[in-house]
Amino acid sequence: MSRLYRFARPVLFALDPERAHGLSLEALKRGLFKRQDLPLDARLRVEVAGLRFPNPLGLAAGYDKNAEAPDALLRLGFGFVEIGTVTPQPQEGNERPRIFRLPESFAVINRLGFNNEGHADVAERLEARRRRGGIVGVNIGANKDTSDRIGDYVAGIHRFLPLSSYLTVNISSPNTPGLRDLQKGSSLDELLEHSVAARDGAAAILAEERRPLFVKVAPDLSRDEIEAIAETALRRKVDGLIVSNTTLSRQGVEGRRFANETGGLSGRPLFSRSTYALAAFRRALGSDFPLIGAGGVESARTALGKMEAGADLVQLYTSLIYGGPELPIRILNGMIRYLDKTGSDTIRQIRDTKVDEILARDPPLGWEVQRA
Repeated sequence: MSRLYRFARPVLFALDPERAHGLSLEALKRGLFKRQDLPLDARLRVEVAGLRFPNPLGLAAGYDKNAEAPDALLRLGFGFVEIGTVTPQPQEGNERPRIFRLPESFAVINRLGFNNEGHADVAERLEARRRRGGIVGVNIGANKDTSDRIGDYVAGIHRFLPLSSYLTVNISSPNTPGLRDLQKGSSLDELLEHSVAARDGAAAILAEERRPLFVKVAPDLSRDEIEAIAETALRRKVDGLIVSNTTLSRQGVEGRRFANETGGLSGRPLFSRSTYALAAFRRALGSDFPLIGAGGVESARTALGKMEAGADLVQLYTSLIYGGPELPIRILNGMIRYLDKTGSDTIRQIRDTKVDEILARDPPLGWEVQRA
C-alpha cells in the first residue's frame, strides 16, 4: 500500500467502520486522492455483453451505494464501477453497529440491509453525470417492507435504464429476510421473466439502447442449485451473472473477534468458496455466457484466478478497505506483468483455463449444507 495510506489506515481503523467508510467517500468527493496514472494497455480491454471495458477490474456494489462518487472511483483505475444497491424508497437498513472488520483475516462481516437514499436521489445524481464517460452500472434491490418484490425490481429497471451502462438484479444479499429465496425455482423464473421484459420494454419506450441485465447470486449454493439457476438464466436470456455476494459461512475466520456476528462475510476467506461457485457456473453455462467474478479479489493473482475459473470481468470491494486507493493500479500493473511474462496477446486468453482443475478438487467445507 502507499506510504500515505499506511499512515492513514490505523487512524481509519480506530473509527467505527461505517464512520470510516463515510470519511473515505467524502475524501473522494472532495478530490483529496491524487489522480492516478492509469496503466493503459490494449491487452487489458475486454468486451462483455456489448460493452467495451478498458480493463476487467471493477468496483462491486456496496461501496458507493448512492452514486456519490462514481467518477472519482473510475479515476482510481477501475474499468467499471457498480453503484447501489438502490431500492425504490429510502431505507435506513439494520440497526448499528452493522459492519465488523476482521483485520487478521482481511475480511469484513456486514448486515447493512440495503441502506440507501432511494431511487429519486440516486437517479438525480446519475442524471447529473449522464454525459460523462466511463462504465457505471446500477445494482437494484427491493425494499424490506415491500409487498411486491418483483415490482420493486421492475421499478428500478425503468428508473435507471437510461442512466446506467448496465443493471444488476441483486437477489443474493443475506441481510434482507427472504431475499435469497428469489434465487429458487419458480420465484427466480418469474423475477427474470418480468425483469427482462421490463428492460426490453423500457428500452423501446425511451428509445434507449438495450442495457445488459446481470443477476448477482450467492456463493452458498449446491451444485444442483447452480444448475437450476444456470438453466433459468439461459432460458430467460439474462446477459450475465455476478458470482458472488457475501457468504453465511464462517470458514477461515473461526475464533476471530466478531466471527459470530450475523451478516455476510466478505474478503479473503470468501475467495475459495466464491471461485468454486464461479467455476461451477462456468461449467453449467458454457463458454459464451458472461460471468463476473467477485469475492476475495485482492491482488493481480487473485483477479487472474477468477478469470482462470471462468470470469470475463472481476470485482472487488473489501480489499479496498485493507489495500487503499492505489490497489486498483497495483492489480492492473500486476496483470500487465503477467501478460508480459506469458507473452499473451490479451487477458481474455486466461479465461476458463483452470475450471476443470478447480472442480476436480474437494469443494469448500460445508458446500452442500450451507444455505442462505
